[in-house]
Amino acid sequence: MFSKRIFSSAIAGVAACLMCSGAIAQEGAKAPAIHNIVLVHGLYADGSSWGKVIPLLQAKGFHVTAVQNPTTSFQADVDAVKRALAQQDGPTLLVGHSYGGMVISQAGDDPKVSGLVYIAARAPEAGEDYPALTHKFPAAPASAGLQWSSDGYGLLSEQAFVKDFAGDLPPAEARAYYAVQQPMGKPITMAKTTVAAWRDKPTWYAVSSEDRTINPDLERFMAKRMGAYTIEIPSSHVSLLSHPKQVADLILEAAEQPAQ
Repeated sequence: MFSKRIFSSAIAGVAACLMCSGAIAQEGAKAPAIHNIVLVHGLYADGSSWGKVIPLLQAKGFHVTAVQNPTTSFQADVDAVKRALAQQDGPTLLVGHSYGGMVISQAGDDPKVSGLVYIAARAPEAGEDYPALTHKFPAAPASAGLQWSSDGYGLLSEQAFVKDFAGDLPPAEARAYYAVQQPMGKPITMAKTTVAAWRDKPTWYAVSSEDRTINPDLERFMAKRMGAYTIEIPSSHVSLLSHPKQVADLILEAAEQPAQ
């Protein structure tokens, strides 16, 4: 009888230790890793603007998707991003350049989105009048080159594109990107977000310190307001083209954070 009691007590003790070890292991388990990165381009551009960044992310084993925004209306662009998010198989990092920051601020409340990265990007508050916000800072030179067609689509002039939008690219390269410039629908100029996903998701921001399309001080203001981890790149508005490694490194740093 005594030996049976000792044996039973030993079994109970082992079971308790196993349960304790299991609890400790569960507490120490890592959150799911981010495997997917969705890239969202801005105005006066298309998905090819990520062409130098994508290989750097893929080389690290990430599944990368570059959305082709129609840029006909804000809602159409948000819908395009949501379609891309629906195709992702797990935690996703959402990255926006320029106007793409406004799009990811709206679409970023998707439960798959674990973090947001803004590259010289708009980051409005929900319901905020973004044009009014820009007027609190000196106007960026590129805005003077915006030209509208009779049917309501806007494009940057070649001079504004080469000098003010992509000013630190070799002129021949800048003109090649000018050739694929995507027209902007006028409804975008009046659009407002109803969501500011950056209020609830971890955020990163790359300021372009030589930007002539969005005032760098406005970029700094938005980055500080959202509490983003912020870096500065000595770049024109298109840092993703002129400094792709620095942009990719920031995205990779964000992607290495545990999924939310």
